[in-house]
Amino acid sequence: MSSPWLARPFELLTGRPRRVVDESWARARDHAIDPERLPGLEVSEDELRDWRLGHPLAPVLPVIRKLLVRDAEGSGLLVAVGDEMGRLLWVEGDSASKRRAEQMRFVEGAGWSEQRVGTSAPGTALELDHGIQIHDAEHFNRLVHGWSCTAVPVHDPETRRILGVIDITGDARAVDPHTLPLIEATAAAAEAELMVLRLQAQRDAGTRPATRTPGMRITGFAHARPRVSMHVLGRETGELTGPAGHVELSARHSDIVTLLAWHREGLSAARLAEEVYGEDSASVTLRAEIVRLRRLLRASGVGFDIESRPYRLSAPVELDAHHVVSLLDRGAHRVALAAYRGRLLPASDAPGIAELRAVLQVRLREAILSDAAVDVLLDYAATEDGSDDAEVWTAALRLLPARSPRRAGVVLQLERLAREA
Repeated sequence: MSSPWLARPFELLTGRPRRVVDESWARARDHAIDPERLPGLEVSEDELRDWRLGHPLAPVLPVIRKLLVRDAEGSGLLVAVGDEMGRLLWVEGDSASKRRAEQMRFVEGAGWSEQRVGTSAPGTALELDHGIQIHDAEHFNRLVHGWSCTAVPVHDPETRRILGVIDITGDARAVDPHTLPLIEATAAAAEAELMVLRLQAQRDAGTRPATRTPGMRITGFAHARPRVSMHVLGRETGELTGPAGHVELSARHSDIVTLLAWHREGLSAARLAEEVYGEDSASVTLRAEIVRLRRLLRASGVGFDIESRPYRLSAPVELDAHHVVSLLDRGAHRVALAAYRGRLLPASDAPGIAELRAVLQVRLREAILSDAAVDVLLDYAATEDGSDDAEVWTAALRLLPARSPRRAGVVLQLERLAREA
């Protein structure tokens, strides 16, 4: 056990706050965060299981548990794993501490990003993209004073994108000098395990035996197609993720792949030309673009090609927009809003893309209004789609308690919208 002196906050030693904490508090004030408001539950109990199963860190939980959780019982410490948005998906460790942590809503499903609660190890580690320790009263939220925490982000082993965060929370032992290197080593082990699992999946995909059916003659091995996904929400251009890594597409290629991913049955040359260029007579231009796109896809090895008559993708491509629609279909409105990173290819002028963009916006808006939970309405109102939507702000005002300090801001926004109408 280290000396308590070593674990004391920097400001107790020098009389001034650490710069990293001071800057984090400034960001919290810029976001108008209430320092006495508990974090909200952003993933409900009913949705938590599906959210965990779909998260990329789920396969490496055994590594994290072996290195951190196994000895946590009786230590007074908690080990939490959150997603890239700061939502806690797993909170494990000392039972007594876990019960006490519920009072500050350090629980599975709660949002601990800087934009939600201000300075905390999970949120600030994600904000800065490096490990950090937050001592006691360094937390922006006064209800968290008395707790300390250390957190480190976890990255995709190939692209270095942030996948989530690992955190240890508890008393002064949570910020012991050895804690940060321990979590950094655990994050590195988790990233290495992700790479091993990815390589094993690619190897197995190329050597999996075919399933025999009556009347079928087995001539070799079936080649299972690895999953291919594409990010188009809140992005000017699409980004494909396949077995060979990530590929950034041009604006026009993004339009074509998005439309064919959405219309999985395929589109005729005339229909696709109309969806992309606004006129079916642009088929010649489309064919030239398809040739260039095929060349790019084959060179990049993303795992699919474009077939003809009709034009269609040779393997399914999962759009992040598909995920949002799936969540809306299941009634998981809170999670759908969290997964909605912005408008679908907002810079695209392709008629088909504009239609998909509008359909997704309308579906999300209707779902949020029907949900009628004030925290969801306010989260939606903070997005580009909701900021000028008077109906959303009015619904939020109707649901806010009479003494809520948030009412003043909502009234000001409604007055601004009324002046601009």
